[in-house]
This record gives sequence, C-alpha cells and structure tokens, in this order.
Amino acid sequence: MAEGKTASQKSLEDFDPQMKPQSNKFAFACAILASMTSILLGYDIGVMSGAVIYIKRDLKLSDVQIEILVGIINLFSLIGSCLAGRTSDWIGRRYTIVLAGAIFFVGAILMGFSPNFPFLMFARFIAGIGIGYALMIAPVYTAEVFINGGILLGYISNFGFSKLPLEVGWRVMLGIGAIPSVILAVGVLAMPESPRWLVMKGRLGDATKVLNKTSDSEQEAQLRLMEIKAAAGIPENCNDDVVSINRTNEREGTTVWKELFLYPTLAVRHIVIAALGIHFFQQASGIDAVVLYSPTIFRKAGLESDTEQLLATVAVGLVKTVFILVATFLLDRVGRRPLLLSSVGGMVISLLTLAVSLTVVDHSHVRQMWAVGLSIATVLSYVATFSIGAGPITWVYSSEIFPLRLRAQGASAGVVVNRVTSGIISMTFLSLSDKISIGGAFFLFGGIAACGWIFFYTMLPETQGKTLEEMEGSFGKFWRKSNTKGTNNDNGEIQFAN
Repeated sequence: MAEGKTASQKSLEDFDPQMKPQSNKFAFACAILASMTSILLGYDIGVMSGAVIYIKRDLKLSDVQIEILVGIINLFSLIGSCLAGRTSDWIGRRYTIVLAGAIFFVGAILMGFSPNFPFLMFARFIAGIGIGYALMIAPVYTAEVFINGGILLGYISNFGFSKLPLEVGWRVMLGIGAIPSVILAVGVLAMPESPRWLVMKGRLGDATKVLNKTSDSEQEAQLRLMEIKAAAGIPENCNDDVVSINRTNEREGTTVWKELFLYPTLAVRHIVIAALGIHFFQQASGIDAVVLYSPTIFRKAGLESDTEQLLATVAVGLVKTVFILVATFLLDRVGRRPLLLSSVGGMVISLLTLAVSLTVVDHSHVRQMWAVGLSIATVLSYVATFSIGAGPITWVYSSEIFPLRLRAQGASAGVVVNRVTSGIISMTFLSLSDKISIGGAFFLFGGIAACGWIFFYTMLPETQGKTLEEMEGSFGKFWRKSNTKGTNNDNGEIQFAN
C-alpha cells in the first residue's frame, strides 16, 4: 500500500502545473524598462502636435517653419541611430540607454528655455539624437506600445498646460519631457548588461550569470549561451569565464551590406523589398500627418477653440493606445498577413471618408454638423485601424523575415526608410494642404494606402509560426502562391516547386 501510494503521489506531481520561476518576472521587468526608451519619441511626437499652436503664436512662425520644426527631428534621429550601434558595442546596452536618456534630458531642457526659432531648432537636434539612440536599442514590438503611451502623455500634457500664459505654456509642455528621461536613466541601472554584449567582450562567466537569471530554466540558459557563442565565433566546448574575441565585425558588416544590396539571392532581394516597402507604406499613408497635426485637422473640420481641438486630440491618443494593446492579443492568434491586410483596408476606407468629409466642410458656407462629426470619427477610426495592424506589424515583420546574419543591418535599413519617409510627410503636410486642400491631401494618402494594400497582398507571405529556414524559403518570387514551398539549391538560391 505504501509503495502504491508513493507511486500515485509521484504520478500526480507529474501532472501538477509547473510554477514559473521568478526569473521570468525579472526578465519581463527588464524588457519593459528597456522599452520605455520609446516613451521619449512618443512624448515628443504627441507634445509637439499641441505645442506648435502656441509656438507659432509666440514666436510668429510661418507654416513652413512649423513643418520643419515638427518634422526635422525624424532626420536628426538618424544621427543617433547610426551612432547607437557602435556606442552599444563600446559601452554596452545598459549604459547606452542611460546615455540616450541623458541626451534627451538636455534636449528637453533646452527646448523648454528656447528664446527663439534657431535655438529651438538646436534643442530639437539634441533631442533628436537622444531619440535616435532610443529607437535602436528598444525591443521591437513593445517599443510600439510605449511610443503610443508616450504620444498619449504628450497629448494630455498639451491639454493640461494649455491654459498657462502663452510664453510659458509651450515651454512647460516641452521641458517637462525631461522627467521621464531621468526616471528611465536611473531605473535602467538596475538592469543587468546584455548577455550578447558580454559574450562579444569575452566575458562568458558574466553572461552565464545573466542568462541564468533571465531564463526559464538552466537548460534554456545553456541553449541561449550556445547560440550567442556560435554567433560570436566561440567554440561550443569553450567554458572559460574570460576568452579573447577576434575583432572581425567591421569586415563582416561590409560583407552583409553587399549581400543585402549588391549581390543578393532571389530570396534576400525579395526580403529586402518587402522590409523596406512595409516601412515606406506605413509612413507614406499619412499616420504622422494625423498624429502630429491633429489639432490642425480638427480645426479644419470645424472645432474652433483650442480646448476642443486638444480634447479631441487626447481622444486620438487614447484610441491609438487602446488599439495597440488589442493588437497584442491578435498578432499571434490571427497571423501577420490577415491582420495587416485588414488593418490597411480599414485605413484606406477611413482616409477616403475623411477626405470627403473635410472637402464638404471646406466648401460649405454653413457648418455641416454631420461632416464635422464624420471627420472626427474617421480620424479615430484611422488611428484605430493603423494601431491594430500596420503600426506594430511593420516592426515585427521587417525584423523577423531577415536571416540572423543579415538582421541587424536589414533592420537598420528599415529604420532609415521609416524615419526619412516620416520626415518628408511631416515636413510637407501643411504646404501640401495649402496647395491641394486638406481634403486633397487625405485623398492622396488614401491612394498611397491602397497601393500599399496591393503591395502587401502580392509581396508579403505569412510568417507566423515558421522557423528561420521556412521563413527564408517563403521568399524568392515577387508574387504569392499559397501552395509554393521553397528549398535551397547547392548555390544557396531558392528553387520553387508547386
């Protein structure tokens, strides 16, 4: 009986749910903290949308100066993004995040004390470099969540400080952005250093300690260590605490760029076009025009007071944040491709409807309340459909489709396309609206989004649940066949069999 009871107890224990180790919570907290760097970009985007109303009045700026002031930070951020990789290799990811926070802190303080337009542009340059650093070191998907959270905080800041005196209110809106950068810089010091950086520096013992602390099990930690060692060119059987590393990164980086753009295989060429294309259409469909110029759009739609415009803008930020959270539950359940196509389809409908309603308002001599209400509703539906698919999937998809050997450079190229396109849209929207009307601008964005839908349908295969090998095999032709499977021939090219 005793033996039977013991056997029964053991078998029941086997079926008990395994308790998740505490390291899971620690790893999750570290990922969240690293992602919070994206709040800096989000806050700057959100706060500028309302602050420019008062900056224009106080400093007597033209629409062209406002466009440059708002959009130029996207180009400035590329400088920080280019520097972030080497800085992270030099001092590690943790201190790079601290540096990003410190640079943005200086930029925010300078913006808050800007006496004129040239000084404000210089302050935007400093803040842009900090944002560029933050963009490159934040985790891919959670970064989008925190960007939206930062945008919402910026909108709330606009509304909250809008009643201050003209020369004070916009400076407080911009200067208060220094607070999250300080919190971030202090909090990140509690994070461990990146195990990948430790291995690249030859500190295998320290890397093992970090992996044991952030992995679900000792087996997982060992597996992750083996993968990082293989990428660093360290023999699998080398278990010394400290080893020397051959410095071949620059030569390998040059080879990767050639493989991406000069001598790509069919599969790699398709991957590059898909990754750069999804970044281009994400921004060219006008999302930053809506996010950055929401008060202007609402004024054109018929909301006359600053309070009404800023309150409606807060609603934009709230809807955008809620739907990015909804996307976190749908992304791995629905799949990338169906969610992206549904999202962009909704964006096309919203943009064209918004264009029609704004055109009606613009050409009406009396206030058309239905057109005003429809304009507000379609702005909200546009940011909702964007956030549920095109917003987060762009970053996830463009990162995961690249083979590991090409991923860092491929992702960097995507960031460049994304930020340059965003800069062009945000630095031309007001001028474009003056030339072809604000309704015409959104007809244009709707047409671009429709072209994006066609591009996504024909060029982007599903990647959910695929291994790296299967994923690379899904690319190689510029049209989609659902029953096509890819295999590698002896030359490393993709051959397709139906």
